[in-house]
Amino acid sequence: MGITKISNEKVAIVGTPCHMIAASKMDKFSDILGESPIDIKIGLFCMENFSYSYMKKLLEENNIDIDDVKEFRIEKNFLWFYLNKDKIFKIPIEKAKKCTRKNCNICMDFTSELSDISVGSVGSKEGWSTIIVRSSKGLELVKNAENDDYIQIKPIEESGLKLIEKLANKKKKENLSEIRKREMVGRPVIYRRQMPLTEFAEEVSNCQFKDLKSDVIDIGACVLCGACDLVCPEGVIRIEDRKPQIKGKCPEGCNLCYVACPRTYIPNNIIDQESDRKPLGDYIKILSAKAPKIKGQDGGVATALLNYALSQKLVDEVVVVDKSISEAWKPEPILTGNVADVLNAAGTKYAACTIFTPLKELNKGNGGV
Repeated sequence: MGITKISNEKVAIVGTPCHMIAASKMDKFSDILGESPIDIKIGLFCMENFSYSYMKKLLEENNIDIDDVKEFRIEKNFLWFYLNKDKIFKIPIEKAKKCTRKNCNICMDFTSELSDISVGSVGSKEGWSTIIVRSSKGLELVKNAENDDYIQIKPIEESGLKLIEKLANKKKKENLSEIRKREMVGRPVIYRRQMPLTEFAEEVSNCQFKDLKSDVIDIGACVLCGACDLVCPEGVIRIEDRKPQIKGKCPEGCNLCYVACPRTYIPNNIIDQESDRKPLGDYIKILSAKAPKIKGQDGGVATALLNYALSQKLVDEVVVVDKSISEAWKPEPILTGNVADVLNAAGTKYAACTIFTPLKELNKGNGGV
């Protein structure tokens, strides 16, 4: 049972490490889940994500209306809010951690290790981004974007590389401690239980939404990515009240939501123990880059790469995270082939977003077994 691709469109996505895991599972298990339209994965550096409602409440406690925020940034151990009338408010990251989503405390990936290209501000000078090239497809995209003057690149400084590795190791160490705490009180973190493909297939064979609910959603491990919603062939999964819910009955034998979820079991053909021990995962090269034609956050590199992929017809559409029209700064994913939409959506939102949901416009359930 699976999703059927109803067009030949290719899509690029930009997302966090957990989004890259889900996209990789969809690719690896296309024989079960259906052919994924995702062709290019651009991952972001991510230490943690914040709850939109908690962040809004934090601002209110400091007499700030979220409507007055023009930009968010995380720099130098502070969360910065750039406000209207050129005002600036900052709060220590440690104090902002009360807004962190529970699932972030078990994530072991700082640099989106399963992407084609990872992008982040850490390790490069102001106005530049760090890019980690991880695949031949990513390498070709970066080279061609540079040749066509969409980006400028230069070697990363050794001190910058050491800083990235330090933060990556810090996240792995601290969150591994949290994983062990949860395991000790009977709240298993199953996505860290890497296993051979045959064992994985056996483990997930009888798992349905009820198992996803008990193993992931109810214990605060859901990343709210929307992968379960996308792959459900009956369309009975909905993201409501900030979590996946079922509005019907699972077909007998269907385990697609469980397979696609980035917080269920992961076979070692996606993440193996050797690469997992490396602070930055596997990669080809690490560079500093900026996009001179784009005035964007952290050098505008992710935006420039998406625009290049669209302009050269490497992909037909991209998924980006824009802001809700009705609720200021609430993340809203959109599927677009319009460069202007990509430019408008530039900038990190720092809150969870169901980035796979827009792909339902391309895919539909086939209802077969």
